[in-house]
Amino acid sequence: MDVIVIGGGAAGFFSAINIAELNPSANVTILEKSNKLLSKVRVSGGGRCNVTHACFVNSLLIKNYPRGEKELRNIFTRFSPIETIDWFKKRGVELKTEDDGRMFPISNSSETIINCLLTEAKKHNVKIKLGVDIIEIVKKNNNSFLLKANGGGEFACDKLIIATGGNAKEAAYDWLKKLGHTIVKPVPSLFTFNIPNNEITRLMGVSVERAKVRIQKTKIETEGPLLITHWGLSGPVVLKASAWGARQLNDLDYNFIAVINWLPTYKDEKVKIELQNHRNDSAPKMIWNNCPFELPKRLWEYLIQKAMIDINTRWADISKKQMNVLANILLNDEYQVKGKTTFKEEFVTCGGISLNEIDFIGMRSKIVSNLHFAGEVIDVDGVTGGFNFQNAWSTAYAVAKNIV
Repeated sequence: MDVIVIGGGAAGFFSAINIAELNPSANVTILEKSNKLLSKVRVSGGGRCNVTHACFVNSLLIKNYPRGEKELRNIFTRFSPIETIDWFKKRGVELKTEDDGRMFPISNSSETIINCLLTEAKKHNVKIKLGVDIIEIVKKNNNSFLLKANGGGEFACDKLIIATGGNAKEAAYDWLKKLGHTIVKPVPSLFTFNIPNNEITRLMGVSVERAKVRIQKTKIETEGPLLITHWGLSGPVVLKASAWGARQLNDLDYNFIAVINWLPTYKDEKVKIELQNHRNDSAPKMIWNNCPFELPKRLWEYLIQKAMIDINTRWADISKKQMNVLANILLNDEYQVKGKTTFKEEFVTCGGISLNEIDFIGMRSKIVSNLHFAGEVIDVDGVTGGFNFQNAWSTAYAVAKNIV
């Protein structure tokens, strides 16, 4: 049996390795368009590779996928984060769990994961060919395939796996459209918010452990760590909002108002009470260096000034009106977002092969026999935290088991 995997990323390697291991007689080849292998693995998690997430309850795990929740339910019962951890452990790679649930190799280096996959591919005689740009797939009468590459090369196989990852341009899927598949328009997911010429960008590097972000005039609302950057807002809470709102925010042309609640654990009235109590207890103290909440000092000073309060004002001298303005800013701080920033190497898309055209038992095409899909090329994407890699491992394993 000749098997070709198009795409030398996480899903491509994982499907190829498991097919070759489960069926040593199979002739498995990976075709990669570029001259680099596992490039997204290399840059993931700041070069540490966020392999998966320590979420071991299926009903909770699937809630981290804005697209694909229903379809992945069955896939994860067969290959979950537990199986991912075990798979790498059996091959000498131990994973560790961080406080937020993200899991990384204990080496803190993505090269550990890359070396593991390359070693396993070599061990099981998986062939790898770089610089092969497939531009056409021809289905033969015996349900096998002839692949035509840019430059004139040709490759034949009995089983074909598409694991090319996501792409921002719909035209990049044209060669798959020719097979009869429907492409859901790709749009960016997991991006940060640009708020140009806003004073808050002077606080770049400041972060809060917990904030709530709400997109005005939508139902998008997320909670989690927030990071202020030199271009705007980032951190898990913003990335989650961008994932859940990928299509809505694209329709808005990335021009919208983001409302930040800096104190999501407080009810509205509680904030006012806390401010009043602090005013009574700390009357002679300066407001700028005496914050009643667990907020970074630089952020506190910024919010005070945004409320039009002189930072050298004593708590005793703050008027009731100023207190109400400050409370409102702490709970409903508005920012005009104009644009987004995506990280090219870690680009994640919402969109791809329509899920209605895939049999998720083995990630098989419902339209073309012996054609399978794995990873982000399908219309599935997860929030930040290792969930997109888990989709890659699980769908790739499902392909391997089905083919074998």
